[in-house]
Amino acid sequence: MQSYYWVKTFHLLFVVAWMAAVFYLPRILVNLSETAGQLPVVERLQLMGLRLYKFGHMMFGFALILGLMLWLGYRVIPDFPTMVAPGAAGWLHAKLGLVVLLLVYYSWTGRLLKGAVKGKVLPSSRALRWFNELPLVLFIGVVWLVLAKPF
Repeated sequence: MQSYYWVKTFHLLFVVAWMAAVFYLPRILVNLSETAGQLPVVERLQLMGLRLYKFGHMMFGFALILGLMLWLGYRVIPDFPTMVAPGAAGWLHAKLGLVVLLLVYYSWTGRLLKGAVKGKVLPSSRALRWFNELPLVLFIGVVWLVLAKPF
């Protein structure tokens, strides 16, 4: 049982680290959009964004591996509990659907960043600011589903 809590602890740690990247990468895009023409600033923001994007991918990978352990570890590790009761996994499917949407969002911000590095024009800073609010709404849904397990 103790191993279950360690796995869960590190899963949450890596999820928080990934969400930090999900929340901050769009802010870097906003700053890139607003500093067009200031070459040293643009280069620094692009470097920061690329490093953050790589970091976020690593954190997502660790969170995914540990999440799979939480979900299916009872099949491999003796006395490892499962977080999903048989027949009551609707909340988990909904949560995973929102996580997939967050991953798509993160990948799209990465594509915008890589495009900006190649010289493509970013959307307006105002559009990017609105776009920046989407992951918060999705993440609130994820947290609610995990805590409430409504179905």
